[in-house]
Amino acid sequence: MNHKRNLRKAMLVLILILGSAYYFYWGNNAIETTHFDYTNEKIPDSFDGYTIVQVSDLHNMDFHGELIPKIEKADPDIIVVTGDLIDRNRTDLAVAEDFLEEAMAIAPVYFVSGNHEVASGKYNELQEIVDQTGVTNLDNDSLVLTQDNDQINLLGLADPLTLQLDEVIEEGSEAGVIKNTIEDISTDDPNQFDLLLSHRPELFDVYKDTGIDLVLTGHAHGGQIRLPFIGGLYAPTQGFLPEYTNGKYIEDQTTMILSRGLGNSIFPLRVFNRPELVVVTLESD
Repeated sequence: MNHKRNLRKAMLVLILILGSAYYFYWGNNAIETTHFDYTNEKIPDSFDGYTIVQVSDLHNMDFHGELIPKIEKADPDIIVVTGDLIDRNRTDLAVAEDFLEEAMAIAPVYFVSGNHEVASGKYNELQEIVDQTGVTNLDNDSLVLTQDNDQINLLGLADPLTLQLDEVIEEGSEAGVIKNTIEDISTDDPNQFDLLLSHRPELFDVYKDTGIDLVLTGHAHGGQIRLPFIGGLYAPTQGFLPEYTNGKYIEDQTTMILSRGLGNSIFPLRVFNRPELVVVTLESD
């Protein structure tokens, strides 16, 4: 009798272990696509329905053929990569190159750096790959997207790790340097729509101060572990119980959409926080 009872307990423990292992595998590999509709009177009519797919914090993650089909299904006009395409702890430039080539076969791709690109020590090599694959590097740069003779501005911000100490000292703060950079690459036309790509959500106050219309960011990994009624527990740079973890944030005229990202870095597991592919659809008012 005791033998049967012990066997049932052992089977129950085994089922719990296998079930937990499957859940954690599923929760870290099953990509969730999140759709955002964004309306602004500055968006020209020809950009109504314009679709942007955001890939953030991939960290060299291999989704075994699941990611590219999900991007294709979204039928994007452009694809944007908002940093940490590679991971500084296990940098694999070949994996990054393969992803960029496959993404470029779907739509034009625009890239800005994250902290892992800079900290990897291989950012120069990655920049060469970005150029060779035809991806546009928008670190501290901007361009005009045109549709039926209408235009919107696409801006990109390099990760703050690229800043030189003398720049920060001269300006008085890191935020001051970043604000000046955004203003330098922006247009002076207040009626033209500005879309900014940046890795860091914790700079939301800076984005707001510059009057940028829409910002796409990542970096926070959704808080890594998400709990009901609490949200994300920890985010890089922001620390515990971070203010910005995922979704849409609006202050004044600036909206920030924050991706939970796709991969992991130092902490290997996402909990209640599936990898996220963000799809933004622009709507004219």
